[in-house]
Amino acid sequence: MNLANRVQTLTPSKTLAITAKAKELKKQGHDVIGLGAGEPDFNTPQYIIEAAIKAMNEGYTKYTPAGGIIELREEIARKFKNDNNLDYKPEEIIVTSGAKHALYNLFQVLLNDGDEVILPSPYWVSYPEQIKLAGGVPVIVDALEENDFKVTTDQLEKVITDRTKAVIINSPSNPTGVVYSKDELQAIGEVCLKHDLLIISDEIYEKLIYSDEPHISIAQLSPELKENTVVFNGVSKSYSMTGWRIGYAAGPAYIIKAMTNLASHSTSNPTSISQYAALAAYAEENQPIAEMQEVFKDRLNKLYDWITAIPGISCVKPQGAFYIFPNVAEAAKMNGFKNVDEWVEALLEEEKVALVPGSSFGAPDNVRLSYATSLDLLEEAAKRIHRFVTNHQ
Repeated sequence: MNLANRVQTLTPSKTLAITAKAKELKKQGHDVIGLGAGEPDFNTPQYIIEAAIKAMNEGYTKYTPAGGIIELREEIARKFKNDNNLDYKPEEIIVTSGAKHALYNLFQVLLNDGDEVILPSPYWVSYPEQIKLAGGVPVIVDALEENDFKVTTDQLEKVITDRTKAVIINSPSNPTGVVYSKDELQAIGEVCLKHDLLIISDEIYEKLIYSDEPHISIAQLSPELKENTVVFNGVSKSYSMTGWRIGYAAGPAYIIKAMTNLASHSTSNPTSISQYAALAAYAEENQPIAEMQEVFKDRLNKLYDWITAIPGISCVKPQGAFYIFPNVAEAAKMNGFKNVDEWVEALLEEEKVALVPGSSFGAPDNVRLSYATSLDLLEEAAKRIHRFVTNHQ
């Protein structure tokens, strides 16, 4: 029995091999430091947990509307108004089983076979695979390190064809942590409007920014851009609720309706209990977010200094999310390895530090380190990496 062609187009994750190796080494009793985590190392705030328990005790354990309960969609609309000065009606919002599911649904309702989606690299690993699963073609554009990993309008213009359907913008970015400025977003938006391209704006790390610049959603820059944008967000990162699986998308009503119809035939609805937990998260003040921001900012500054002090390693300093994305190509070459992937494997084998190779994100000269772990572990990991590099010189 042959599997469907769409599944056979998926690219195997290089991170899985590293993760499997790290788990095996831990099982053998080795002291492995894993820096691949894509989730905060804080528990979900207690008031959210208590809201979930209350919801269960009160019987909110049944099916909900496919697009999410009206109370949560209204609260998300209020959040958009307060945080981004964006006006959305509940019918312009869909709640999904994580932001990843929202993105998947969009690609499924948007793309026909051969439609192209412009994807700046480095990119989050699931973007190209979800595009391919919908029959689309990811058009990779290298957002150069010398431009702080940000795609330019000239680069976009060069790859737009009559098959181009959309452009993905992820700010703050996974894996680089860079944040697009208002002027940069405005310029990209003008190109998209000129060519009638949908803007897919992934803003899941919106609350985790460590500079003085505020988060800007490209949808808030003009009414025209709002009509040409679908914004993706959720509670996973900002409220440390990754396992609760609540994300959402906001955009033109006809797109949201199509996504909701698709969801009704796949997941039926996001978990009812998680929806009430998310409702409580947004109904309270953002004190847990402020505390998490301060902790992550301190970790970022210290880890950045430790990593950039290592010979052969350079790094664009992130402004958001909880990753740094250093270039280690010179260190790998200096250490005698053929490529960064081999360097990452040897680092894990010898020093028991697990990193995610940048090739997984379309940037083979880099590695991704998550600082969603304690400062003690981050400092120890940096010491081990430094020792590894100097021992192989």
